[in-house]
Amino acid sequence: MPIIEISSLSHPGVEVFSTLTEAQLRNRVEPTKGIFIAESPKVINVALDAGYQPTALLCERRHIEGDARELIARCGDIPVYTGDRQLLEQLTGYTLTRGVLCAMRRPTPLPLETVCRDARRVVVIDGVVDTTNIGAIFRSAAALGIDAVLLTRSSCDPLNRRAVRVSMGSVFLVPWTWLDAPLTALNNLGFQTAAMALSDDSIPLDAPVLKTIPRLAIVMGTEGDGLSHETIQEADYVVRIPMSHHVDSLNVAAAAAVAFWELRG
Repeated sequence: MPIIEISSLSHPGVEVFSTLTEAQLRNRVEPTKGIFIAESPKVINVALDAGYQPTALLCERRHIEGDARELIARCGDIPVYTGDRQLLEQLTGYTLTRGVLCAMRRPTPLPLETVCRDARRVVVIDGVVDTTNIGAIFRSAAALGIDAVLLTRSSCDPLNRRAVRVSMGSVFLVPWTWLDAPLTALNNLGFQTAAMALSDDSIPLDAPVLKTIPRLAIVMGTEGDGLSHETIQEADYVVRIPMSHHVDSLNVAAAAAVAFWELRG
């Protein structure tokens, strides 16, 4: 692989790591030409194991023969840009975790039917915009037996750099796609839906009926307002997590982890 020493922030080829915004990397017009950034050897290796294709590496010089050596060899014939730590921090705007970034091709989004075909438990992420929460939900989904993740377009991109890092690469382990249809479309795929929300007709998370459902979609709402009235009305069940000490709710990522564990198939 070519090792390319850079000495300025304007070196050709490094704009993918610096000047391009998340929206530009994502390339909504031509999604198959989009790029995302994975950070740290561990996370990058998880992506490679899952079949994601690298296009370029940015690596602190001292890691080329250290932490990143095997990773660089594994990535094959792609450019490896390197330089001093201070220069790379100026380039990216933050301190590199373990000194390595990898630009990777975005996969073609999978059809909803494909992602859900063999799934028994899925989560619908509706309007969650915080990258940390998205990453944490994916990590819990992978760890606690969720078979697929569906996101509304109002939610944060799972391949956002911070979301990928917080998930520790779990975004590459659980099949996911965008949900462009109404929630009721999942009924047509054989799912019943459980909206996590506080309402007068909600049932507790440990209600026995929820354990008997063969295929269940757990719907998680926004950090502030939760799920919309329309989404709650469309759901087959409205489910609450029982609380103590007059606490009314949990952070969406924490609530998701609790729900995944309790409702695992």
